[in-house]
Amino acid sequence: MKIEDIRRNAFAMPMHNPAYPRPPFRFLRREYFIVSYETDPEAVRAVVPEPLQAAANIVNYEFIRMPDSSGFGNYTESGQVIPIIDEQGRMGSYTHAMYLDDEGPIAGGREIWGFPKKLGSPRLSIDGHDTLLGTLDYGTQRIATGTMGFKFRPLDLETEQRSLADTPNYLLKVLPHVDGSARVCELVRFYLRNVTVLGAWKGPGALELHAHALAPVADLPVRRVVGAKHLIANLTLDIGEVAFDYLAPIQAPKLVVNE
Repeated sequence: MKIEDIRRNAFAMPMHNPAYPRPPFRFLRREYFIVSYETDPEAVRAVVPEPLQAAANIVNYEFIRMPDSSGFGNYTESGQVIPIIDEQGRMGSYTHAMYLDDEGPIAGGREIWGFPKKLGSPRLSIDGHDTLLGTLDYGTQRIATGTMGFKFRPLDLETEQRSLADTPNYLLKVLPHVDGSARVCELVRFYLRNVTVLGAWKGPGALELHAHALAPVADLPVRRVVGAKHLIANLTLDIGEVAFDYLAPIQAPKLVVNE
């Protein structure tokens, strides 16, 4: 294999049989169940990386079904997303933790954008006749359970569509060097594109989190549930951009001398 061939064809691991295709990725009928809750202010500030700032003591706990994802197939994920304020003063989202059940999006999400993804067993379904149920197991242990009244009250589709499309999303991407040090350490920004919200509802919600040594979702404890919503949308996960490089030299401010 020639050097030129490697340079031209390399984009993911393994080189000869990548775990995922090149982005972007199109999702059809992607289903979100999101429970918003108040947590400890100190706990949420401790996990939001500078230069981002936590917007409040709010966490969005998400269960997401992806039945038709180009390149990734059919899978489910679950985890925590924190509302933040970025350097430009814009409201955005910082993805703190995600657990999912499919190798391709775990590898691709971590390697391309820096999604904090680990292997887990999330589920999103209708329980009984009238309850939206989201669960997350890590190994044999149940670490998250969310419930919501199924399609209680409709939300405005255009408002939800603008929120998904216009919100900057941030990730902390870390890739190790061969000596174990950080080769890449970046704050990554991305947007969802070509968004069409097909349905949106709100209703009464509840969330229970359990402590786990390797899946510490309960480190951002539930103090009070403030809302729950259910969305179904088509969208494209676009490529990202580097918003901040933590390994770049920090430049001292220039000294201005008055002549």
